[in-house]
Amino acid sequence: MSGDRHLHDVILNRVALSPLVRSVTPPKPAKRLNSNLLRPQPVPSGKGKPIGQVLVDMGALTPDNLLRASAMRQREDTRIGDIFLAHGMVTEDELHQALGAQYHAEIANLSDIRPDVRLIDRIGADECLRRGILPWRQAGGTVIIASCRPEEFEAALPELSARFGPVRMALTSETALHEALLHTRQRRLAAAAETRVAAHESCREMDLHRLTQMFSALGVAGIVLALLSPLAAAVLLIAWAVLTLAVATGLKLAAGFAQARTAHDRKTIFEVKRGITRLPTVSVMVPLFKEREIATRLIKRLSRLNYPRELLDICLVVEEDDQVTQDAIAHTDMPRWMRQIIVPRGRVKTKPRALNFALDFCRGSIVGIYDAEDAPEPEQIHKVVAHFAQTGPEVACVQGVLDFYNARTNWLSRCFTVEYASWFRVILPGYERMGLTVPLGGTTLFFRRDAIEELGGWDAHNVTEDADLGIRLARHGYRTELLSTVTEEEANCRLWPWVKQRSRWLKGYAMTYAVHMRQPQKLWRDLGPWRFFGVQALFLGTLSQFILAPFLWSFWMFPLGLPHPMRAVLPHDLLVVLGGIFLFSEAVTVATGMVATSTRNHRWLWPWVPTLHLYYPLATLAALKALWEMVSKPYYWDKTTHGVDDFGVDDFEFADEIQIEAAGTFSDGENSLSPLLTPSSIPGPASPGPVHPGRDGAPAPSATETTQDGQPPTALPALSLWSEGSASDVFQHLEKRAGDRLPEAPRRLTFGLDLGGAHPHPGAPSRLRAQRDPAPAAQGMEMTSGDPLPEPELAPARSHPAPHAAAAMAQNHLSSLGKFSGTPLSPYLRKGARQGTGPDQPQVTAFADAPALCRIRERPEEDPAALPFLLGAAQRIKPR
Repeated sequence: MSGDRHLHDVILNRVALSPLVRSVTPPKPAKRLNSNLLRPQPVPSGKGKPIGQVLVDMGALTPDNLLRASAMRQREDTRIGDIFLAHGMVTEDELHQALGAQYHAEIANLSDIRPDVRLIDRIGADECLRRGILPWRQAGGTVIIASCRPEEFEAALPELSARFGPVRMALTSETALHEALLHTRQRRLAAAAETRVAAHESCREMDLHRLTQMFSALGVAGIVLALLSPLAAAVLLIAWAVLTLAVATGLKLAAGFAQARTAHDRKTIFEVKRGITRLPTVSVMVPLFKEREIATRLIKRLSRLNYPRELLDICLVVEEDDQVTQDAIAHTDMPRWMRQIIVPRGRVKTKPRALNFALDFCRGSIVGIYDAEDAPEPEQIHKVVAHFAQTGPEVACVQGVLDFYNARTNWLSRCFTVEYASWFRVILPGYERMGLTVPLGGTTLFFRRDAIEELGGWDAHNVTEDADLGIRLARHGYRTELLSTVTEEEANCRLWPWVKQRSRWLKGYAMTYAVHMRQPQKLWRDLGPWRFFGVQALFLGTLSQFILAPFLWSFWMFPLGLPHPMRAVLPHDLLVVLGGIFLFSEAVTVATGMVATSTRNHRWLWPWVPTLHLYYPLATLAALKALWEMVSKPYYWDKTTHGVDDFGVDDFEFADEIQIEAAGTFSDGENSLSPLLTPSSIPGPASPGPVHPGRDGAPAPSATETTQDGQPPTALPALSLWSEGSASDVFQHLEKRAGDRLPEAPRRLTFGLDLGGAHPHPGAPSRLRAQRDPAPAAQGMEMTSGDPLPEPELAPARSHPAPHAAAAMAQNHLSSLGKFSGTPLSPYLRKGARQGTGPDQPQVTAFADAPALCRIRERPEEDPAALPFLLGAAQRIKPR
C-alpha cells in the first residue's frame, strides 16, 4: 500500500478515537470584501517564514507533524494553524506566539481593555463577525484593529483605512473577539436577529387586528348561513372538504409514482470522498431550550459524526435565561469543536430567532440544523458535502430523512413513525421529482451559507420557520433536494404533548400561508402556476382537511344505518361516489404507509399502518387549537419536551482508545490499523471476555466452539458495550440499532451469544459478542444454534424473563439480521446459559453489556476475498 494512498485514507476516514487527537473548530473560511479587492494578497510587512516553519524554529512543532499537517491542508479548506491545534501538535499559546513573531503584531488584551463601541459602530457588529476583525482602540492618530484572521488583514486594509484612517493590526483569538462583541453589542445583535427577514416576507408585520376581524367575520357569516339555510351551509362545507381530500389524495398518489421513478444516489463513502478536491468547513446549529435530560446525550451523539474535527463547527444555541440547559452543558465535557452560543433576551423567544442570532457566529460555508434529540448517522456530513459539491449553486438546501428511535414505545409512536416515513420517504421525494415547492423539516437541514444570508435567515416570528423558508427559497429561485441520509429523533409518544406539537405546526402553516398570500399575484409570478397550485394544495388543503374532517366523519353513519341530515338531500348515486372517494383515499394512505415502511427496519410496522385511520383525527383537535392560538397568541412557541422516552440509543460510550489486542497494532502516527486484517496476520486467539460467574462465583463452563471443518475458530477480541436494561430491552436495542449497520459489517461474521440467566432484579445483565470467523464464507443466511439451554436454578419469573425465552428472542433477532444483511455470512451462533447469582453476589451486575458491532468497510482496491479493513474501533466496556 502506497504511502500517498494510505495518507489519503488517514485524512478522509478519520474518526475521533485516540486520546492523542485533540479537536478544535477552524475559523470561518475567508471572505472577499468587495469586487475591487479580488487580487492576490501581498505579503504583510514583516512576514517572513511560513507559520509552520516559525513553529519548527521555536521547537513547538516537529518536522514530521508539519509534513502531516501540510498534506491534510491539501485536502481540507482550512488554515494550517487550525490543523495544528485540532491534532494537538501545538498549543494555542504557542500558535499565537508564532503568529505574533510572523506578523510583528501585538496581542490584543480585549478582556482588560474593552473595545471602543464608537469604533465598532462605524463598521457594524455583524460586519465585524463576518470579517473576523474588531476596531479595538485609538492610539494617537492610529486605530488598532484586532484580527483573528491575520492572513486576510492586508486585503482589507484599503477599505479599513478609508473608514478609520491610519490603522494597525493586533492579534486576538476568535473566542476573545466574539466575547468582546457580545459584551458590547449583544442587544443590537439580538434586535437584528428579530428583523433579518424583509418585512414583506415576514409575519411580524401582519395586522393581527385585521386578521381577527376577518376570522370573526367568516365565523359570523357561517353562523348566519347555518341559521338561514343549514343544509346549504353543510353542503358547501362538505363539498370543500371532499374537494381538498380528493386533491390531497391525487397529489399523494402522484408523489408515490414519482418517487418510485427516482434514482437515488448509492455512491459509497469512498466514491463520495474522491469526488471532492478540498473538504469545506461545516457549521451545525443546535437550538436548545429547557433541555435538562437531553444535553449530555446530544453531545455524545454528535461526537459520532466522522467528519474531520478541524472542519466541524457545532454550535449549541442556548437562551440567556435558560439556566437549566446551561447548567446541563456546564456539567458535560464538551470537545473543542463544540461551543455554546448564548442568545440574549428579546421581544420573542423562538427557535428561528435563536438561529438568526447564531448564524453570524458560524464559521462554515455550509450551515446545518439539528434538534436537541437528534441522532444523525456518522457519515451524514460527508454525504451533505458531497451532494453540494455535485450540484450547482441553485441547490441551496439539502433535506435529510427523519426517523424515530423510540417507535416501539406505544401505538402513538408507531403511527407517528409511519407518518414520518410516508412524508420523508415517499411524499417529499415525489414533490421534488414533480417540481413542487418542498416544505422543509425543522432538522437535518443544510444550507449554502451565501444563500441563507441572502434570504435573511429565518422569520423570527414564525413558529414553523422551516415551511416558510422552503417557500422563500423557491420564490428566490433556489431549489431544495432530498438526500438519503437518516437522522433519528424522539417521537412524541404522549397524547397531549403530541397535540400541542401538531397545533404549533398547523398554526405555522396558517401563518405561512397568510404571509405569502398577502400578494397572490406576486406569489404566482415568483413560483409559476404549477408550484402556486402546490402551495394552495399543501397549506390551504392541509388546514381544510383537518378542520372540516368531522363533516366527513359523519358519513360513517350511513353504513351503520344511523340517521344523517344529508340522506334526504344527496342522491343515492352521489353517496356511492362519495363512499368510493373516501375508501380510495384510505387505500392510498395505507398503500403509501406500506411503501414507506417497506425497508428492513420498518416492516414490523405494517400491521399498524391501517390504524392511521384512528390516528389522524387527533390532528383535528390540534387544528382547532391552532386556530384559536392564531388569533389569541400567534407568536407563542409551544415547546416539545425531549428526553421522555430516550432509552436504547445512548446506553454506551465510544472508546477513547483502540482496544484491539490480537488483530494488529495501532499506529499513532498513521491513525490506522496495520497490518491489514487477514487470517495469517492474526497472532492468536483473543483473550476471552468476562463471563458471568456461577452460584459459587466460579466461571461457568462454556460449550466448545468449532468451525465447519471441526477446528476451533480464530476470533478477534469481543467488542462489547454497556447496557443496564433487561434482556428484552437489549435485543430490542440490537434490532433497531444494529440492523441498519450490518450491511457495512464484514463478509464473514460470527455472532457469539452469552445470555445471562435469571437474576433477582430487572437490571440483569445480558452479553452479546460479535466475532470474526476466518473460515470461508458460506452461501447462505441460515443461523444455527448449539446445545439447548439448561433450565435455570434461580428464575424468579416476576423479576426477569426466563433465559430460554430471552435466548429464543435473541436467536430470532439474529436470524432476522442474517436475512436482512444481503451479504454472504458464515454464521455460528452459540447459545449458552449462565446461572444467576444470589443476593450475596450483586457484583455480577457490574458487567452488563449490550450488542456490540464495529463499523467495518471493505477497501475497494483490495482483494474481496481478504478480510475487510477495519476503519472503526473496538467499543470498550464502559459503564454509563
